[in-house]
Amino acid sequence: MCASGTKPRNQGGDKPGPGHIGHLCYNMLMDLSNIQQVVIALRQRLEPVERANQLRDALEGQRPNARQAAVLIGLFEQEGEATVIFIRRASTLRSHSGEIAFPGGAVDTTDESPVRAALREAQEEIGLHPARVEVLGIMSPVFTVVSNFLITPVVAFLPEGPGELHLQASEVDDLLLLPLRGLADPAIAHTEEWTRDGQARTVYFYDYGAYRIWGATARMLNALLELLMS
Repeated sequence: MCASGTKPRNQGGDKPGPGHIGHLCYNMLMDLSNIQQVVIALRQRLEPVERANQLRDALEGQRPNARQAAVLIGLFEQEGEATVIFIRRASTLRSHSGEIAFPGGAVDTTDESPVRAALREAQEEIGLHPARVEVLGIMSPVFTVVSNFLITPVVAFLPEGPGELHLQASEVDDLLLLPLRGLADPAIAHTEEWTRDGQARTVYFYDYGAYRIWGATARMLNALLELLMS
């Protein structure tokens, strides 16, 4: 099944290619509502956390001036559905304000690894206690052109759910708990070819109801879905 496209848009200073819209296709054989199936598949297919620095260093050689960051892709069961935790970034932030993202942020000098940074940021931003988090593995880092970050996605399972969460008002406007199966609906996803500084790149979009997920977050979401559907 493939996603239908929409008209290209000009966002963030980038320019879409001349009418070039791509379609995302996923193998829909896995039941993405079943959290146990999802977790088993991810344990088998994700990179081990021990490779976090190795994967980051390999890409850092291509982006020597990039800043390091990590995000937490948290999965848990809610009302019988495998659910993903997103945030809406505060509208007062200078960078990526109001956008939908995964909890996370810059790697501090005190963080021993990107995994530790993702756990720390998730606790700071939404009050998710690390004791509730079972890290399943990591995905390959993603580079953001606009903010010059090299982001390591850390994928985790919350066996007992997220618990009571408290949002950091200066960083987060809203908490979004979205069903994984709904996010894999090909009707809500498309890609566009944009050009920045003379270089073409593929930009991913997921329009889930009133929420538009795009950019680096959408790239990581696509990587997760492709991993599960492979």
